[in-house]
Amino acid sequence: MRRRIALVALALLPVPVFAQDAYPSRPVTMVVAFPPGGVADITARPTAFAMEKLLKQRVIIENRPGAAGATGNAYVANAKPDGYTLLMALSSISVIPEAERLQGHKPPYELNQLAPIALISADPVVLVVRKEAPWANRERFRRGREEASRQDQLQLFRDIGALHMPYTLLEHATGITLWHVPYNGGGPAVQALLGSQVDSTVGGPAAMIGQIKGGRLRPLASSGTRGSPRFRTCRH
Repeated sequence: MRRRIALVALALLPVPVFAQDAYPSRPVTMVVAFPPGGVADITARPTAFAMEKLLKQRVIIENRPGAAGATGNAYVANAKPDGYTLLMALSSISVIPEAERLQGHKPPYELNQLAPIALISADPVVLVVRKEAPWANRERFRRGREEASRQDQLQLFRDIGALHMPYTLLEHATGITLWHVPYNGGGPAVQALLGSQVDSTVGGPAAMIGQIKGGRLRPLASSGTRGSPRFRTCRH
């Protein structure tokens, strides 16, 4: 697992403005394509606060979850291109159009409808389990999955597919089989893990650090070439 999840803020390409009012002359909407509590939402709120100080206008957070972020992404891509509708996007924004094409579907939006403003953060992906889980580290997690796969293919441990690609990479790297359970975002995924509805999840550190420090979740591994300093117990 070497992929990093980049969080990017994007906006629609501006059109020529002939009015005399300086931008922005009214509140700006920042769309988060995921439910509250996930990495995009947690990052968007302090970013909006900082933008308000600079722009001297309100920056309103609007959560539009659905279809792994495609709903919110498409909403911004098809909004009026006047600079008043921004998007706090995960790197999956570039994957969704291509994935739809591979399945023979028309993409809900195209990347050329959007223009990047700034890279807000680029955190590693962290694999976590509940503290009481029997897997103390990544190697025990892998061996436990191999045993489950051999014993009963219909009763595999359940995993969250909110960030599907890291799990797919883990499957290919270890040869184990995982059962993906999709959620709309990191917030609901962590709640499902805490509620014992699933056995593990992957996501950005921002959505998990509080539960890890509180002793309810245990980090097993992180992506990237170096371990995150916030998760000293994570191993590659």
